[in-house]
Amino acid sequence: MPAPDLGEMEHLVLLAILRLGREAYGIPILDEVASRSGRTVSKATVYVALKSLERKGFVSSRLGEATAERGGRAKRFFRLRPSGLKALRDSRAMLLRLWRDYESVLDHA
Repeated sequence: MPAPDLGEMEHLVLLAILRLGREAYGIPILDEVASRSGRTVSKATVYVALKSLERKGFVSSRLGEATAERGGRAKRFFRLRPSGLKALRDSRAMLLRLWRDYESVLDHA
């Protein structure tokens, strides 16, 4: 069975989690996506993508310790699962194949 397609925001969120490693939770993920993509990104957009990625089995999450600066709430940390890493690798390979086919066209346009 083929892997589910990655939406653009899901792709960006997976890359942010990969870069952040053990510190991947909501706000740093949002900040990473916004700074690397140059876009304004809402919290809701990131959390919808995280929920979708978790449902697809590409990421897993765990609750950290409650902290005083968060009003006693715990952070939810995310990590890539092997299937998420495979989805990123497959996506990268596909995009590289596509770009290889179109680089000459773009260079002459």
